Amino acid sequence: MLNYTALTFISSDGLSLYARDYAGAAGPAHLPVICIHGLTRNSSDFDEFAPQLAAMGRRVIAVDVRGRGHSQRDPNPDNYNPAVYAGDVEKLMRDLGIARAVFVGTSMGGLITMALAARNLELVAAAILNDIGPVISPKGLARISGYTGKAVSPATWDEAAAVVRDINLCAFPANSGNEWLKWAHRAFEPDAEGRLAARYDPNIAIALQTGKLRPTSLAARLAFKRLARKRPTLLVRGTLSDLVEEHQAAWMRKAAPEMQYVEVPDVGHAPMLTEPEALAAIRTFLSQVA
Repeated sequence: MLNYTALTFISSDGLSLYARDYAGAAGPAHLPVICIHGLTRNSSDFDEFAPQLAAMGRRVIAVDVRGRGHSQRDPNPDNYNPAVYAGDVEKLMRDLGIARAVFVGTSMGGLITMALAARNLELVAAAILNDIGPVISPKGLARISGYTGKAVSPATWDEAAAVVRDINLCAFPANSGNEWLKWAHRAFEPDAEGRLAARYDPNIAIALQTGKLRPTSLAARLAFKRLARKRPTLLVRGTLSDLVEEHQAAWMRKAAPEMQYVEVPDVGHAPMLTEPEALAAIRTFLSQVA
């Protein structure tokens, strides 16, 4: 039985987009939480994390960014960028009557959160940036570029689990076989012919292939400072991360001294946020946000 309500909404340019809506447990009213996934992922990445937030009394909305999961693919690949994604989130909030929310952004989701803060800071009550920032490691960016958009069609779910394991083993060395199989079901689905296919549009890779997604930019640094200096912000970093290494995290902490920070041991890019260290820090952080 699903523990969320599936909802669809229409973007400003006419795409049908999808989100999961988890009702918060009864109790005092709190600001809702909007969870935004990473580059090649989708809302199912939060299928264990979102219910834990809901149990804290928070309504949780986990989105499928355009071109991922159940959201429609965009015929114009130029629209696969954080500014457009932020506009989609803003449209979702208007449609649902949400004036302000706490944002949880994993990887690309954090870039979208920063873009939204630059676009309309009033929508962002607080932010949790999961292993992402305005300065990222070229090493991690190159690794992600190496697999994003590559045509893969595993014949079985076990083969799909092997594909996911090969990509993510460096970040999650302790994952079990059952965990990789769970991740495979998040990352793949049967296509019209019954073959397993990745749950994202391969064209999302164009920005990586053309160098439009860079390790840093002035706009990204300004957006981060606008967010983290004006709104409560928590940075979650995996100690094995190759995208936010120690010196990138140090830059962020110096640029925003009030930002809270937690490291998740023995995990790389990006923590699932269900790790005890991450959950404890997030629980404390949310207790400070209405």
